[in-house]
Amino acid sequence: MRFMIIVKATRESEAGVMPEKKLFAEMARYHEELQKAGVLLDASGLQPSSKGWRVRYSGGGKRTVIDGPFAETKELIAGYTLIEVKSREEAMEWARRFPNPAVDGKEGEIEVRQLYELEDFPSEAVEPFRELGIGQKR
Repeated sequence: MRFMIIVKATRESEAGVMPEKKLFAEMARYHEELQKAGVLLDASGLQPSSKGWRVRYSGGGKRTVIDGPFAETKELIAGYTLIEVKSREEAMEWARRFPNPAVDGKEGEIEVRQLYELEDFPSEAVEPFRELGIGQKR
């Protein structure tokens, strides 16, 4: 079972404020524990939405590119950690240990979401993804 631990953006992360050394150290220790346990798949921080864009799809196949920044910071993502564990309970255990991602120990939030596995979809629908090696378990 794969889970994504999503770090919610804050005003500080959207302003490009880098975390203090103490938080970097806590995050490094946490991710080292994940790696030693053999459950870490990937992790990274995301640059502020001011450096990104969105593509909006409307009827008739029209696409519109919208440059950042995006006003609703509570709905933005500042980073993620991707883990593969044996159960929802194990994922919850790791999530409870995640360091507070907010700068200076302010209020922060993470969200945890389970990823779909290829087996969750009709076999014929995902065959092209299998051929590309997407969604393969370790």
